[in-house]
Amino acid sequence: MATHLDLEEQEQLDQLKHFWNTYGTLITWVVLLVAGAFVAWNGWQYYQRSKAVQAAALYDEVERSTQSGDVERIQRVLGDMKERFAGTAYAQQAGLLVAKTLYDKGNAEGSRAALTWVAQSAIDPGYQAIAKLRLAGELLESKSYDDALKQLDGSVPKEFEPLVADRKGDIYLAQGKRAEAQTEYRKAWTGLGATSDYRRLIEIKLNAVGVDPKSLAPVVTVTPAAPKTP
Repeated sequence: MATHLDLEEQEQLDQLKHFWNTYGTLITWVVLLVAGAFVAWNGWQYYQRSKAVQAAALYDEVERSTQSGDVERIQRVLGDMKERFAGTAYAQQAGLLVAKTLYDKGNAEGSRAALTWVAQSAIDPGYQAIAKLRLAGELLESKSYDDALKQLDGSVPKEFEPLVADRKGDIYLAQGKRAEAQTEYRKAWTGLGATSDYRRLIEIKLNAVGVDPKSLAPVVTVTPAAPKTP
């Protein structure tokens, strides 16, 4: 009986050896790859968290520099942010903050440079749209109408489409292109919700170009009920 068991165990052992000789190397590599991927994933997560913490700290420095009013320091800190953390949301927010600060200080060139960077480099389409709208507004003020319109080319998130149309209407109106301005203001009015406070401003602009906003409201057709059969 013992001999029979010994033979079975030996047979199983031989099968195991054969299986390992055939697939052992492959199994080892699969295990190593899985383990390596797990380690790499944890390392990447740690790197991302560490990077976010560093970016947040540098953004605080950007805020302090804007409060100080030192233009040279503001631009230097923004340069550090762009160089080290360009792919983070903090860098995009910093670009918009710096642009506003420089604009308020009368540094139009610096403001436009910061907005251009966000518009071209931001990974978040929302931040890109905000930068383009602001940049188009600054170019409109300087009467650079064609450049302002170029900033508004291309697609933007749907929620920004009415704002882009409104800004285009402003540019066309400044150029004396009344019909084009009407078209864009109509788009803006239609795209905004009925409860939007901003829509009231668009209504004022529509009235200014000779369009009655009431004429744009959808007409609700009431179908009379069919007479009952006696």
